[in-house]
Amino acid sequence: MDHSQTKQQKPVAPIAFDNSYARLPAHFHAAAVPTPVSEPWLIKFNRPLAEELGLDADALERDGAAIFSGNVIPEGAEPLGMAYAGHQFGQFVPLLGDGRAILLGEVIDSNGKRRDIQLKGAGKTPYSRRGDGRAALGPVLREYIVSEAMFALGIPATRALAAVVTGEPVYRERVLPGGVITRVAASHIRVGTFQFLAARGDTDGLKVLADYVIDRHYPDIKGHERPYLALVEAAIERQASLIARWLCVGFIHGVMNTDNCAISGETIDFGPCAFLDAYDPAKVFSSIDRGGRYAYASQPAIGQWNMARFAETLLPLLDAEASEAVNLANDAIAGYGARFQAHWLAGMKAKIGLQTEEDGDLDLVQGLLNAMHRNEADFTLTFRRLCDAAEGSAGDGPLRELFANAADIDAWLSAWRERTGREPLSDAQTAAAMRTVNPAFIPRNHRIEQAIRAAEDDGDFSLFEALNDVLAKPYEDQPKFAAYAAPPQPSEEVLKTFCGT
Repeated sequence: MDHSQTKQQKPVAPIAFDNSYARLPAHFHAAAVPTPVSEPWLIKFNRPLAEELGLDADALERDGAAIFSGNVIPEGAEPLGMAYAGHQFGQFVPLLGDGRAILLGEVIDSNGKRRDIQLKGAGKTPYSRRGDGRAALGPVLREYIVSEAMFALGIPATRALAAVVTGEPVYRERVLPGGVITRVAASHIRVGTFQFLAARGDTDGLKVLADYVIDRHYPDIKGHERPYLALVEAAIERQASLIARWLCVGFIHGVMNTDNCAISGETIDFGPCAFLDAYDPAKVFSSIDRGGRYAYASQPAIGQWNMARFAETLLPLLDAEASEAVNLANDAIAGYGARFQAHWLAGMKAKIGLQTEEDGDLDLVQGLLNAMHRNEADFTLTFRRLCDAAEGSAGDGPLRELFANAADIDAWLSAWRERTGREPLSDAQTAAAMRTVNPAFIPRNHRIEQAIRAAEDDGDFSLFEALNDVLAKPYEDQPKFAAYAAPPQPSEEVLKTFCGT
């Protein structure tokens, strides 16, 4: 790694900022200047994303350590921390805000979409309270790996533009190397952003924010007879779709607080997140989720709960009559379950090769999940090997090996083949379609931990690089990387993941 880039004092990479959030009322945010670090160096730069954002990728690759560490503020940036509140594990906190994240500004990408560019771990903000505003290298690497993997899986998520080592320690349970991640998002507006204003009785501010969100994220509902009700319904639709996609790849967010629920419908904040190995609907990895509030199968209900909190903030805008506003909000929230179920069932049917609709399809899907749970079968491998079984019974062997009681999966396979026999596609076509929705590779928890340990303990980023390369093509077999598809050995299993703050 070329450390000479740390000497760069004046970046030559112009960024065409257009900072609309900074133009919102002053109490929505606070100026927050990154704290310089001693010896930053760029360990990862997402060149394709930079090009998509319309940035000078060559200049950033050469000089980016200074910008992505926060040592140099690019011309046109207006660094700020965003104010927000939030329910944290069900308990409302009226003021949280960006304690270790600084929004540099916004750009218009090559598709005409407005995108935030934010530094995470770049020092204290007015919302840091007793925190140091810094991030350890491990959480930076985890967010980079998982956010980019989610993008490759086709799931809406914030992106990672760059990762930097600061050259300075951070102090947690032990001394760790510091890092900064540059995060890109459709926006960083959360349910908690609305809660911050609602908690202060700021109805005018809520209207300004709601109008801004409609303009930025939901322009199709402009001119709607009830635009704020339409906003609630549109946000519900995106959350229901997003969480259904999480479940279809075995993703557990780990900390679905309302301040981690993006109004844009993107996955945001990859702290104690993890992916299922053995299928268990009650599985929890997060060390701070002691009651299982955000367990794998609890996520759909929490999504509805979060959307109910969002709707509450907009009650003054839904109708002048309070009781009518509550009725409108309740009706919208009541529709969440059907929306989620439709998205989830469609996703799961695609995973088992079904395109048409029959009454027993839900039972067939649930039957497989039940068999997987009883046998502690690996979630990702089960569905990937089912793709081979779709081509004929000769492919059943590797699938059966995942089940302690092979008779359990044999009985299901018999019912499944009877059902798929009524599908219009050939076996080969069905298998090919299934391989586009059943990944061969996910960010296995033990692989992430191995990459973090090597980087933190030895300064070795080769495992981090290799893991990113593999996960960029999750639906391809990649035989030379077959080991990355394997679940952990007992000694490698990750039982707990940590927030990293």
